Amino acid sequence: MSGGTRWRRFAAVMVPATVVAGGIVLGMANGAIAASFAVSGSTFKVGASKLEGNGFKQYGGLVKESDGTQHPVAVSEIADAKLYDLCQSVNASLPGIPIVLTINAGGGGKPATATDLLIDMDSLEGDATFEKIKIGRDAGDMNPAQPVLPKSFGQSADKVTITDLEQVARSTSAGVFTLNGLKLKVNVGADAKECF
Repeated sequence: MSGGTRWRRFAAVMVPATVVAGGIVLGMANGAIAASFAVSGSTFKVGASKLEGNGFKQYGGLVKESDGTQHPVAVSEIADAKLYDLCQSVNASLPGIPIVLTINAGGGGKPATATDLLIDMDSLEGDATFEKIKIGRDAGDMNPAQPVLPKSFGQSADKVTITDLEQVARSTSAGVFTLNGLKLKVNVGADAKECF
């Protein structure tokens, strides 16, 4: 490949190593804006053998691209989370050249950890257990810092555990994110495989 334009585009879709949270996919809250920044328009995949989180909240929202394109998402918040055997992948393929960025961490019994985690997701799969769950809450009461429409659907739980987690997300942010055993790799050609 020659020139820098394609590689700048490739770098633009490489999201920071970030994590996931779970719950039941919700109805979208019309007009609620979840992310406080413009999203790239691309999705990324996150997998983990297990997620353990405290202080779980979930509600519907929208994220915006810089051109104004909107995407409905399920927004998940977790006050603190542990992720075991974390894998994140971003498909950044160019015409005729398969390229996948992978990030692995949290193996060997030393999980990746995150505080004040906020995830905007398209889909989630896994086996989930919620402790002290409340379904059907007014999402507008759950986090005054998030611009969520009053009376839109929300849910919360004191604790969430998800095993065999597979998530497709559009954005995520965290107060502190610690990746134990971080391994980042750009995979090209036959090796360009995503987490799932």
